[in-house]
Amino acid sequence: MKIIFPELDNPTVKLATASFPEIEFIPAESLDAAPEMLKNGFADSMISGLDYSSRDVLLAYKNHIPLKSDYFSSCFICEKGNQILAIADGGVNKIPTKEQLYTIVEDTAKTFKNFTNETPRIAMLSYSTNGSGGKNPDLEKIHFVIEKIRKNHPDYLIDGEMQLDCAIDPAVAAKKFPTSLVQGDANILITPDLNSGNILYKSLERFGGFTCAGPIIQGFNTPLADLSRGSTLEDIKLTIEVIRKQLS
Repeated sequence: MKIIFPELDNPTVKLATASFPEIEFIPAESLDAAPEMLKNGFADSMISGLDYSSRDVLLAYKNHIPLKSDYFSSCFICEKGNQILAIADGGVNKIPTKEQLYTIVEDTAKTFKNFTNETPRIAMLSYSTNGSGGKNPDLEKIHFVIEKIRKNHPDYLIDGEMQLDCAIDPAVAAKKFPTSLVQGDANILITPDLNSGNILYKSLERFGGFTCAGPIIQGFNTPLADLSRGSTLEDIKLTIEVIRKQLS
């Protein structure tokens, strides 16, 4: 397994990659050269972003690497002890359409399942729980996605719309949404837009003590990652592990 890492000379990256002797990490002359190397078969995947902005990394991927579907998206894999959550989309799609939101859910569930081998339990997050917020175009998008995921992936558990406390607390779910399939035990949290997704993941990391991988970039013909410039050593190691599992 080979992974291109343009920032391979960064001391933190050196420490992280040393934990994976089974992976060959390949340097690159520049951020633009790296995805071109990947496209030409020099490696299986690419991780970057510790020394580059997300905009620059995503443009490099978009300009050089073929998409396997109509859209690309991102998710964060957040880990604390034995708890693992996937958060999406906190890195790519600002205000997703219903079709983009469906792709976000589908690809995030696949990424999560490849990493954990657990059944996706997906909560579609909102200000509203099960109709409590009235009618809204954002809620209509959520219901479209839920119906389509249930049809195409009957093995997944998905419900919404729901507030965060209802998604992760069984006692709250029993009170607010007793018919929910997720029952306050969601392992995938889908936010309605980029603002809320990014804030949620950084809150888990900075206030909640989670280690966060990614964003993992989904929708291209190989799994990719765009690190935050604030990523810690443990974040980078978890990102490598997530990519390794996607390639296995």
